[in-house]
Amino acid sequence: MKHIPHVSLITVIEIVAILVGAMSGFVEARRKRMDLVGVFTVAFITAFGGGTLRDILLDVRPLFWVEHQGYAILIFVLALVATPLVRTIRQIVSERIIVVADAIGLGLFAVAGVSQAQAADMPVFIAAMMGVITGIFGGVLRDIVCNEVPMVFRDGKPYAICAFFGAWLYIALQHTHVSNDFALWFSAAFITLLRLLTWKFDMRINR
Repeated sequence: MKHIPHVSLITVIEIVAILVGAMSGFVEARRKRMDLVGVFTVAFITAFGGGTLRDILLDVRPLFWVEHQGYAILIFVLALVATPLVRTIRQIVSERIIVVADAIGLGLFAVAGVSQAQAADMPVFIAAMMGVITGIFGGVLRDIVCNEVPMVFRDGKPYAICAFFGAWLYIALQHTHVSNDFALWFSAAFITLLRLLTWKFDMRINR
């Protein structure tokens, strides 16, 4: 069984990604005029949906947010605080900051998903798909709960494709002489950069 790299910086970036996912959940839930319970629920599934589905499919127990209950507590507290302040938050936090942080989260979560699948001895294609699921499925669940066609399926921007390419890059680098840590960080950075470039230049796969 392969070792899954864990360093403190990964935890920091993971928390940032969870916060960004939760924030998008707050904004979407309030746009749908949900109450506090709805806001918390949407933020929760946005932040944890991808990792939860990954852990269920890989039969990993406890789920990552159960093992680290501080993540769930953080979302609960933020729901209490942020619900009446969503309008202000939308004015303070620019779209650029959200996109950059979300791209970082996509990169980390996608590669972490690949690592978890490899640790469970999954075939390489399944491992790559687990990376994509970990990166994008929280947003898919958010949109479904909010009665929307998931954005990743309708806006034409290669969000999932960025994660898929980066997952395969990580797998390929593991068959070279570079260290696993380098493969992890390089692949996460590649996904992040690719996502930011597609956003900056408004690239779409349906053109």
